[in-house]
Amino acid sequence: MSWTEDKVNKLKELWGKGNTASQIAEIIGGISRNAVIGKAHRLNLSAKIKTRTATSNQVFDNSQNDKNTKNKRGKRSKFKSLIIEKDFEPENPKQLEELDESSCKWPIGHPNESSFYFCGRTSLKDFSYCKLHLLYAYQPKGKKDDVIEKDEVPAFIQKKIKSA
Repeated sequence: MSWTEDKVNKLKELWGKGNTASQIAEIIGGISRNAVIGKAHRLNLSAKIKTRTATSNQVFDNSQNDKNTKNKRGKRSKFKSLIIEKDFEPENPKQLEELDESSCKWPIGHPNESSFYFCGRTSLKDFSYCKLHLLYAYQPKGKKDDVIEKDEVPAFIQKKIKSA
């Protein structure tokens, strides 16, 4: 199949009106949807077309953005609440064979050392780590945006930083 000048002009016209690639292929006839997409790409036709569904998609996108913003705030506040909490349960050293679903699987030491063990505290639901090690393992999105002043960092975290 070769693109004649008439077919190219028809493609440009229909593309500009906002027809889908499938509709254009059907109207021109004898070409596939993918051929229309490929030719439109090679002709550098804009992918941002005003279509009938564009307005309804914008309403949907805006509602999704609002939901995502609310979810992000919720996750961020959960992590901040973990930082504020200072009364962590004591470590319960366990070997690999002793771990279960509710045990913190944070490794302590190096696996080649005889003193190597896992934290063993009670892990949070849907996570492999306890509250303390969750702070180390998972950084919420946008964490770099939240600059914490040195004075705001709790003492127990400063102590962990110094010991590391």
